[in-house]
Amino acid sequence: MAPVILFPAIDLKEGRCVRLVQGDMAQATVFNDDPAAQAAEFEAQGFAWLHLVDLDGAFAGRPVNGDAVRAILSRVSLPVQLGGGIRDMRTVEGWLGLGVRRVIIGTAAVRDPDFVREAARRFPGRIAVGIDARDGRVAVEGWARLSEMSAEDLGRRFEDAGVAAIVYTDIARDGVLKGLNIEATLGLARAVGIPVIASGGLASIDDVRRLLEPDCAVLEGAITGRALYDGRLDPREALALIRAVEDARA
Repeated sequence: MAPVILFPAIDLKEGRCVRLVQGDMAQATVFNDDPAAQAAEFEAQGFAWLHLVDLDGAFAGRPVNGDAVRAILSRVSLPVQLGGGIRDMRTVEGWLGLGVRRVIIGTAAVRDPDFVREAARRFPGRIAVGIDARDGRVAVEGWARLSEMSAEDLGRRFEDAGVAAIVYTDIARDGVLKGLNIEATLGLARAVGIPVIASGGLASIDDVRRLLEPDCAVLEGAITGRALYDGRLDPREALALIRAVEDARA
């Protein structure tokens, strides 16, 4: 089984590292004025990837926090995946050209699936799809609007497109520390042949333990944000647990 990846999240708003509650920009808590320093801290703690979100870009439909992303990329050697406002090929090329390892396409995956397919064809292994859902329906435009499409239907749309991963976020749990929605995430993972990353609600080491249960072996990993920032999740304890379980499996 592939190693479970724990992705620490850096959400960027006005150049700062913040966390939202259920995607509400009015409920932003600033955790670090220096996102690059935060990224370096995550690297020092032993994480293998970084997950970045250009929150302003998600609402604007174009990159907004480019300076902060550049500062992060220049500060750390970790691979970075990034989402938020990626809705055309020029933006994909721009981020990948800067050194982002993988870009996450969300709103455009609903509205322009051919764009996602073409991006995945041109950049194999470097395109992910972001599926953000509330009550089973996919949300777009920074979660500001709900579409009529279900998460599983959207995932199946890219079954044969060569997409590297799906980042599945349960909006109702995002930022509120209620625990991952494992049931819905596994439902999506079983419905498609694309690796799925769980997002939204990771609250404690118990969520990490749940990710290491045999039925979660179909998942690529999970994203963690607020629990890291407010100390509910000890990064070294979480990473040590993952290593111990993987060593035991080996």
